[in-house]
Amino acid sequence: MPNTNTEAKIFSCTQSKELATQIAKHFGVNLGNVITSTYSDGEFQPSYEESIRGTRIFIIGSTHPGPKHLMEMLLMIDAAKRASARHITAVLPYFGWARQDRKDKPRVPIAAKLVAKMLEAAGATRIITMDLHADQIQGFFEKPVDHLFASTIFLPYLQSLKLDNLTIASPDMGGSKRAYAYSKALESDVVICYKQRAKANVISYMELIGDVTGKNVVLVDDMVDTAGTLTKAADLMMERGALSVRAICTHPILSGSAYERIENSKLEELIVTDSIPLKQKSSKIRVLSCAELFAGVMHNVHYNQSISSKFIM
Repeated sequence: MPNTNTEAKIFSCTQSKELATQIAKHFGVNLGNVITSTYSDGEFQPSYEESIRGTRIFIIGSTHPGPKHLMEMLLMIDAAKRASARHITAVLPYFGWARQDRKDKPRVPIAAKLVAKMLEAAGATRIITMDLHADQIQGFFEKPVDHLFASTIFLPYLQSLKLDNLTIASPDMGGSKRAYAYSKALESDVVICYKQRAKANVISYMELIGDVTGKNVVLVDDMVDTAGTLTKAADLMMERGALSVRAICTHPILSGSAYERIENSKLEELIVTDSIPLKQKSSKIRVLSCAELFAGVMHNVHYNQSISSKFIM
């Protein structure tokens, strides 16, 4: 009789090869063989160099800025569907385009919804991601979404620091829910920064809601892009009497002058995951790997086991 057990295979998009290798190692399999051919005009074609018929495959690739990353994920999914893979799980450690999750002014797109529909149209049967910019983005999908929280990685690290007078801070009003969740787990106070933007990535005004005098502050956010908000908040808190300021940001986009801002800021350290590979090293940036977290969830998904133990918040 034919073997009806579905085999699991893990493949990687080029932008997440290092993380995918570590995930596969924790999962207990070798990373699958994919080659990418590129035409002279920039068009590219991924190709699975092994049979995936009837298997469950996990395709790992963050869709951080640059349309190539999203396009590669879509092509990998489409190729898997046409090669008769039984289950196709798109593993997006960082779900890009998520900041456009609503119409905040007339005549603009909802890019997060568009990306969700493209992933499903390409053939993804399940999505695994971490720390979405907005939790409700899960509702843009008709397929199952496993939304992981990097708090399972960050909380043990924060606890190991054994900071006295710890206070959790949100760099903006939108992140207050995340800050309160961390403060509950750590039994600490919360402060919030109120900011106004002149335009995207440009802050015109910032004020602090709460007292940080004599406190060791930890700013919590889902991503760090230009680092303008974080460094401005850190400087403001030190001026208001904080003993130290650290920042926890899941996804290190770090564009523009971000590295320079961080080095010149009053931040003690910036703690991030490897959901996006760093462009350069920095003495102030500490990277905690999310490979074991993803591998554990993928293992439980494959064997139809509960993944609720992987959630803290």
